[in-house]
Amino acid sequence: MPTTDQLLEATAPAGSVGASPERRRPAPRARWTRRNIGLLTLGLVLGVLTVLPLVIMVFGSFKPEAEVTAPTILPQEPTFENYVYVFTEVPFLRYLLNSAFISAVITVLALWFHSMAAYALARLRFPGREAIFLVIFSTLLVSLPVIMVPTFAVVRTLGMVDSYAGLIVPAIFNAFGIFLLRQFYLSIPAELEEAALLDGAGYWRVYWSVILPLSRPILSALTVFFFLANWNSFVWPLTITSDPNLRTVQVGIASFQLQYTGNWNYTLAAATVAAVPMLALFFFFQRHIVESIKSAGFK
Repeated sequence: MPTTDQLLEATAPAGSVGASPERRRPAPRARWTRRNIGLLTLGLVLGVLTVLPLVIMVFGSFKPEAEVTAPTILPQEPTFENYVYVFTEVPFLRYLLNSAFISAVITVLALWFHSMAAYALARLRFPGREAIFLVIFSTLLVSLPVIMVPTFAVVRTLGMVDSYAGLIVPAIFNAFGIFLLRQFYLSIPAELEEAALLDGAGYWRVYWSVILPLSRPILSALTVFFFLANWNSFVWPLTITSDPNLRTVQVGIASFQLQYTGNWNYTLAAATVAAVPMLALFFFFQRHIVESIKSAGFK
């Protein structure tokens, strides 16, 4: 009659005979190699260089006027008078509301029209589709200063100078959004669209019920990109408006700096207030941005 040890050896997997009861784990690889240390050091240096201006801006906004140009980062006598001055002596809240309204309207309209255009260019078949996409994509090679004068002439002819329409309408079109959404829609399995069409759904129903729900990650990323780009827009609002009530936050900060030359404490306080909404928006959509990058397959 076989013993217990013989039964264990017979039932043990091949190659495990004579092994100790505890499974032998492979020796871990060395983590702190010269290459990893170099990459970690490079990442830390780049991270510090990226964050340091923001840290100087935030701490500088709490410094009094006599201390703002000091070589120290931390304020010796912190004060909130800079923020009080910004919101009481200057219509900075109006600038913030203008930028928020303009950026939000442009972002919503751009996502709406870009998603429809990208769906048509990616999933529908019609004559001239590739030529239209090539023309749209070629506009990425044209910079804003090249088309600023013709755009201003068109806006002036339409009577949209010194108006919200002049700030919103020219900024809706963006070839980057159409290109990115088209590439994303090309990666969606065609079986989903074919199943919806077999069930009797039209192209509009497929776009609304199938394509848009699957586009949430990429639309969230584009929301951040579009809102940030229009929030930080400076040249076009400065060109198209002269009414102080239509000033955006970036134009307001620039005029504030010129108005109070040398008072960098007020300028830093205004810049800190303008940066807070963008940081909050980024952290809110951070997970969606990472998902969109993975799903879009950036290489």
